[in-house]
Amino acid sequence: MENLNQETAPTFESVLLLLQQSALRQAENDRQMRETRIQMQETDRQVQETSRQMQETDRIIRALKKDMGSWANNHGSFAEEYFFNSFENGEHNFFGEKFDFIRKSVKSVIRGIDDEYDIVLFNGASVAIVEVKFRAHEEHIAKVLRKAETFRISHPYYKDYNVYLGLAAMSFHDGVEQRCISEGIAVIKQVGDTVVINDEHLKTF
Repeated sequence: MENLNQETAPTFESVLLLLQQSALRQAENDRQMRETRIQMQETDRQVQETSRQMQETDRIIRALKKDMGSWANNHGSFAEEYFFNSFENGEHNFFGEKFDFIRKSVKSVIRGIDDEYDIVLFNGASVAIVEVKFRAHEEHIAKVLRKAETFRISHPYYKDYNVYLGLAAMSFHDGVEQRCISEGIAVIKQVGDTVVINDEHLKTF
């Protein structure tokens, strides 16, 4: 009687088939590994390209910020010079008083105060401080209001003087002029070839 549990001896054909299948699996593994390496190399290339583009973008942004800063500074300097010359060449009759002399870019670094006053007019009883902007915005008003306090601290000689405040600009953002009026700040602006001062609502600070 035939023993059914007896293992069948491998034949040449079966061994050859196993070797062929193993070789095919190895070839497929090699192909997948090559594709993986190619994909990794492409990913590395893309990462490097993205990094290069980001560095270039950062460089462009820094250059734009520098150019915009220079542009803003140039316009601010132009506005300051324009209004200073207008005051200096005028009668100095501003804010309901006559002022004897005028200074620009008055800096103070004293007693914990680090501030700058674009235009300051003086007489024997009053000081007028004018903040100059190329285009005035809402946030500039708070800066103007602080000028009276910081000026008195950094210039104690004038602590008992009347202090007037003004905001001068080539143009004003919507609502800024009315806000200045409500705060008692003089509005000084260019209208054609003339400097117009609205100080009817002026307060003493």
